[in-house]
Amino acid sequence: MTARTALLLLATLTVCSWLGSSAVAATTDGARPKPLEASTSDAARRDAIRSMPLEKLASQDRARVESVLADVSIFRRMPVKVVDCDPDLYLFLVRHPDVVVNMWEVLKVSKLQLRQTGPAHFQIAEASGTTADLEILYSSHDTHLIYGEGTYRGPLLARPVKGRGVLLLKTGYVRETDGRYYVTSRLDSFVAIEPGAVELITKAAHPLIGKTADNNFSQTVSFLGALSRTIEINNRSVQRLAAQLQRLQPQVRDRFAELAAGIAARAATAAARQKTARAEVANRPDGKQQR
Repeated sequence: MTARTALLLLATLTVCSWLGSSAVAATTDGARPKPLEASTSDAARRDAIRSMPLEKLASQDRARVESVLADVSIFRRMPVKVVDCDPDLYLFLVRHPDVVVNMWEVLKVSKLQLRQTGPAHFQIAEASGTTADLEILYSSHDTHLIYGEGTYRGPLLARPVKGRGVLLLKTGYVRETDGRYYVTSRLDSFVAIEPGAVELITKAAHPLIGKTADNNFSQTVSFLGALSRTIEINNRSVQRLAAQLQRLQPQVRDRFAELAAGIAARAATAAARQKTARAEVANRPDGKQQR
């Protein structure tokens, strides 16, 4: 998908379609946070920078991040997205985005290629020639900080353009009274474009970047939720799909299959308990059912 990859780069050139602060922090009363709109404001930018775990980075990694923050061409905070998803699956897929992209390849919905090249390194390639290298510099249950460098080639611009980007993904988790988890995601994107190309980028593409980035991020997170639900109700098909993910490292593919099996088993157990509870209510001596 050329549009998706253009955006993938305008977070290393455009906006990466990947995987806390008060905006996404899990609440204690089970209420889900109200979705927030996208923002390019200085206040949002300052808030994002303050919430970065810069003090926890190696000196060379911190220097790379700060070099982007000192020369930001485009900043965007995506709208907050809330999705019903198993939290372990969510974290795994954020840390292994190649699993999702390989699924899209198998399902023939994208020609984008994303390969793991190291423990926390990934390389992106798209048919038009757009390429990018991403590295997860910091990873915890609620924060992921990603650095990227890439080159965009495509119909939007007359010549290749290089850029660097920093992504900050903030995540919150809420467990409802029915036991289901809702995952809240917010992505901040900082992009530094090579000298001489900033005006070209902003004139040619900037009017389209924001909405397309928001849509790609929203659809990607929604896909994670849909996958989680599919695992619960049709794990066999997901296991067959997992076996076809041949572009992954074997241990990553095996871990995904293992996670899916565990989610399906827990869902089956929960369904059996609910069925038993309903039967017990229906068979009460007074014949009354709870409402």
